[in-house]
Order: sequence, then C-alpha cells, then structure tokens
Amino acid sequence: MDEADLKALTKAARKAKRIASEKAMELHDLVEDRLPAAYEDLPSIAEDTYAACKAWADAESALKQAEAKGA
Repeated sequence: MDEADLKALTKAARKAKRIASEKAMELHDLVEDRLPAAYEDLPSIAEDTYAACKAWADAESALKQAEAKGA
C-alpha cells in the first residue's frame, strides 16, 4: 500500500469519526431536549447513529490493518 492509499484511508476514518460524532450529538440532543414528546424519532435517529458508528469502526479497522501491513 502506498502513501496515497494510506492518506486516503486516514482521511476516510477522520470523516467517518466526524459523522459518527455528529449523529451521536443528534441522539444526545433528542434525549436531552425532546424526549418524551419526540419518542417516535428515537428509532430512526438511533439507527442512523449506530450505522455511523459502525462505519467509523470499519474505517478505523481498515486503517489499522493497512498501517500494520505497511510497517
């Protein structure tokens, strides 16, 4: 794996982490500010947050594997 590929994986992992953090904040805001009135929004926001966190975990794993192979 060359330097450009590693840089792309790093960028993808950072972007995925940012998105996961944004989704986590959205879920936090729902819980803190809008529940119990907005309980119907909970499943979709929770699913989006889970998906974003999973994408981040996958991107981090791919980056770590690439770094291990390159080392």
